[in-house]
Amino acid sequence: MRISRQPFPVKIMIGQKQLENVESFKYLGSILTSDGRCACEMKCRIAMAKAAFNKKMTFFVGTLDLELRKKLVKCYIWNITLYGAETWTLRAVDQKHLQSFEMWCWRRMEKISWTDHVRNEDVLLGVKEQRNILHEIHKRKANWIGHVLRRNCLLQRVTEGKIQEGMEGTGRQGRRRRKLLDDLKERRGYSHLKEEALDRTMWRARFARSFGPVIRQTTK
Repeated sequence: MRISRQPFPVKIMIGQKQLENVESFKYLGSILTSDGRCACEMKCRIAMAKAAFNKKMTFFVGTLDLELRKKLVKCYIWNITLYGAETWTLRAVDQKHLQSFEMWCWRRMEKISWTDHVRNEDVLLGVKEQRNILHEIHKRKANWIGHVLRRNCLLQRVTEGKIQEGMEGTGRQGRRRRKLLDDLKERRGYSHLKEEALDRTMWRARFARSFGPVIRQTTK
């Protein structure tokens, strides 16, 4: 599979056999698409998580303590959804899909139908939660990126977007496509980000400052 904005196929021969050009394929449990986006994988993960929720419905909507049921949802259901989320580059529409899934979990757990006209804020108040799934993704991504930035390898160069340095050609017109590191750069300049990542102790300290308050709020 060739990941590119150009529509023409690539001809790769191995011996006398030409490799097939495909739009998507599954690798290590994740769906990779030719456009390089994570939308297809994310929607597939959400569908799998919803199926798992419905399969074990009695655990999540039964008579168990509320805090225990929330832990089960985050441990069992969210982990299905967020498999491989460390490498996702989320657009605004992708974030909305994830937040909608988060509310679906809490509404389903409390047996609140969309036709009941209960606001999301009231649902969150009832389960003593705040919107947290995007923070969980940022936390996982920051932890993974820290390992990548401490290594001098091809993966680091690809992540930093330097794989095409020295190649001829001009950039594409229009708005620049969002990259993997963009959401982390928005929180802190990249030079500071990489400097802190090289120091594991400093990175963990920054990691706790960035995400600790959010986690504490959701456990009240």
